[in-house]
Amino acid sequence: MLNVQSVQVSARALQDNIGRVMVGKESAIELLVVALLSHGHVLLEDVPGLGKTTLAKALARSLGCSFQRLQFTPDLLPSDITGVNVFNQKSGDFEFRPGPIMAQIVLADEINRAGPRTQSALLEAMEERQVTVDGVSRPLPRPFLVIATQNPIELEGTFPLPEAQLDRFLLRLSLGYPDSEDERAILRRFRTADPLAELEPAASGEQIVALNAVIRSVHVSDVLETYVLALVRATRENAAVALGASPRGALALYRCAQALAAIRGRNFVNPDDIQTLLTPVLAHRLMPSGQSRLRGKAVADILKEVVSRVPVPVEESWSA
Repeated sequence: MLNVQSVQVSARALQDNIGRVMVGKESAIELLVVALLSHGHVLLEDVPGLGKTTLAKALARSLGCSFQRLQFTPDLLPSDITGVNVFNQKSGDFEFRPGPIMAQIVLADEINRAGPRTQSALLEAMEERQVTVDGVSRPLPRPFLVIATQNPIELEGTFPLPEAQLDRFLLRLSLGYPDSEDERAILRRFRTADPLAELEPAASGEQIVALNAVIRSVHVSDVLETYVLALVRATRENAAVALGASPRGALALYRCAQALAAIRGRNFVNPDDIQTLLTPVLAHRLMPSGQSRLRGKAVADILKEVVSRVPVPVEESWSA
């Protein structure tokens, strides 16, 4: 019978396997597994060359799942994502040729380089977990995870994602530059071979789907539920924020906290789980006010202020 220990064992095997390729990115890997177990999608925002594509490929190989990479460009069409019906002269009928979105792990590279219509086609498939071509709806495989990337520096010729579309991503992550020792380890690890090519599955897609039911059963006490709602409400009442987190953001924080607790071997959520996830889950859902932008106040700093002002529940009330 599957339980929290099953989640912890599978998640640890998955994280360790990805860690054979990705050096010094344990926190980002853990959060990626949180998104996977929560049936959400991830926005990776970072400069080129830090391993975003490698991370996505390592996850797909570690699960033995199908993988597709989509390079977003201004001339990319929605049908290039969803697929298209093509007339077969031999059969005298139309047949569906699936697009890359029909894979289980999809890397949407530089999503902000495609036009709004193409972005919307991807985001609709993410939300509905199906594609509709010529009036026929086709379900997407399970598990289904989109990892979208965008470069926060090079903005010429890009189409920034509107706040309503950013809200569709469960988490926003940044890998960041490695420290000197990790960078040395990368040089040595990739000196004679490519660890990614040798990576074997450590779990299966079917396991991940089955473990989702366990995640939903992780206990969240009434006081921690109130804590989640208080944090989300505080983002709406903060003078430095023009647009606070939505109810979808509150639900995302709640579900991610359940997944993180299970990954760490607990059948209950504690405040540390919620605080760890606050920035990855909520930062991209907030719009700073004009004054805070002028002062250069980062969203991460606003969220730290929110955490400092909302009282933390006492320990006795956490567990089931």
